[in-house]
Amino acid sequence: MSDEPDPSTDLHGVEASPRQIARVVLEGFDRHYTLFRDCARAAKRHFEAGNWLAIGHVGRDRIDYYDRRVAETVERIERGFRFRRPDTGGEDQFWAQVKRQFIGLLADHRQPECAETFFNTVSSKLLHRTYFHNRCMFVRPAASTEYLDADAPSYRSYYPKQQGLRNALIDLVLDLGLSTPFADFRGDLIHALSAIRRRLPRPFVVDANFQIQVLSSLLFRNQTAYAVGQVVNGAHAYPFVVAIKHCAGSQLYIDALLTDPVELALLFSANRAYFLVDMEVPSAYVAFLRAMLPDKTAAELYTMIGLQKHGKTLFYRDFLHHLKHSTDRLVAAPGIRGLVMAVFTLPSYPYVFKVIRDRIAASKDTDQARVKQKYALVKHHDRAGRMTDILEYSDVAFPRDRFTPELVAELEHVAPSQIEQDGDHVVIRHVYIERRLAPLNLFLAGADDGERVRAIRDYGNAIRELAKVNIFAGDLLFKNFGLTRYGRIVFYDYDEIEYLTDCSFRHIPPPPPGFDEVSGDVWYPVGPRDVFPEEFATFLLTDPRVREAFMAFHADLLAPDWWRQTQQAIREGRQTEVLSYPESVRFRPPAARSRVTA
Repeated sequence: MSDEPDPSTDLHGVEASPRQIARVVLEGFDRHYTLFRDCARAAKRHFEAGNWLAIGHVGRDRIDYYDRRVAETVERIERGFRFRRPDTGGEDQFWAQVKRQFIGLLADHRQPECAETFFNTVSSKLLHRTYFHNRCMFVRPAASTEYLDADAPSYRSYYPKQQGLRNALIDLVLDLGLSTPFADFRGDLIHALSAIRRRLPRPFVVDANFQIQVLSSLLFRNQTAYAVGQVVNGAHAYPFVVAIKHCAGSQLYIDALLTDPVELALLFSANRAYFLVDMEVPSAYVAFLRAMLPDKTAAELYTMIGLQKHGKTLFYRDFLHHLKHSTDRLVAAPGIRGLVMAVFTLPSYPYVFKVIRDRIAASKDTDQARVKQKYALVKHHDRAGRMTDILEYSDVAFPRDRFTPELVAELEHVAPSQIEQDGDHVVIRHVYIERRLAPLNLFLAGADDGERVRAIRDYGNAIRELAKVNIFAGDLLFKNFGLTRYGRIVFYDYDEIEYLTDCSFRHIPPPPPGFDEVSGDVWYPVGPRDVFPEEFATFLLTDPRVREAFMAFHADLLAPDWWRQTQQAIREGRQTEVLSYPESVRFRPPAARSRVTA
């Protein structure tokens, strides 16, 4: 029997041993992951009950669970042991031993890669950044997850050749474990089979290994559950996602079957809210998804299934790898300079780095604290496929020789409190990282007529879809929107966003008699959250070609009525889900979806 004290009890004044510290950190992670899985199980219950508000609350609350468990673990170590933080010049032998003990505890763990990330986060709260190297932290992974899986496998296989296709599909649906019945299961099967047959090659010759593989747990987001799988035949695999929704009478129906690679990529886009999914072995789910979505990185997929902290770890490892194997230098990002953020990029890497300026232009009426609040709002909100996800880091050390002198000078001028010179490195105390997009204003400057019309139409759609999830972008200038690699318009400048329901959309009143309208003076009172949609045309539609395209599709956005109606729907709880897939792939017309009967 070990003579070590039980780390599950706080031990005031006990001298810390490396093994004790390692066990406390792992217990903190295990508590976090237990709650993480509880959230996914709660989402399943809420989906079956049709409680969409509850699913939204669970998804938002889960984002903060990780940081709370980290804070608890740090406090427990500092309070429970006579733990002395190593100073910057001290010996790092102790924490290196903690790491070795922690590795030993992961031998039979089902989430070792995520536990390593948790260890890094706790360590970064306890140690000076001079200890941020692989001897004391997991800069490189120590545990392999390549063949890791749960006792109950992460995906199930069905064999139509032996069972018959109908029986295989019935078993597949039953195994999803949904307690709510389908309203028209036979009709749903007909639709799904028709869609998958269109995806398969013709003629389709069944091979010996013909099977359907489906992840064991459903993925939940907003008002939809997703069954994720692939048809395997010989050396070929054909991925698919089944979208399951509620209809009138609290029954279920299959709304769509997605097979197109672009549709699947957009479903798992980082511009959307994270999925809720119950996984004992997350690495097995990520491996399955990567086979389906070869253009997605492991970092992106971990993030999309709710493990965004480990996604950040993998992203940073990828970035370090890229720095090692590239030679270009960090430069100011192209486009109009922002009044709130200094933005720079590495041309060979598809991301931008954003640092809040120390001195924000007075016209913006904001400060660093409020900017951080806006970015936190976006992180917790349904991004509806129209707002880029944000990776937030502290104390990031970049090699100094990878900066151009001009960029270093600019950062030291506009954000001196965020920049520190440390030997051969430039340390940025707080930075946001987003995927680099083509700014819409630059795109429109070089677009042909067809490209311009498509972009302006999608720009207006982006504004509408954000409004439907209770977001008003605030600054609608084209420079604050960009095109993704799939050609979608998304918003990426968050310092002026507001909840739509907090805004007051008003008509501009007529001027009083004798008022000189060309004077530039305003003849009506304006509150801090007043919005006058009629003014949008003044600063957005100066180009006649852009104006023509906008008026063809979105003229109603230039008056308060549409905005007020959308506000009213939100206040009355009439939630409108912004679909994660095109309307054109849905199986039934809208009227039929509300009257599906058994």
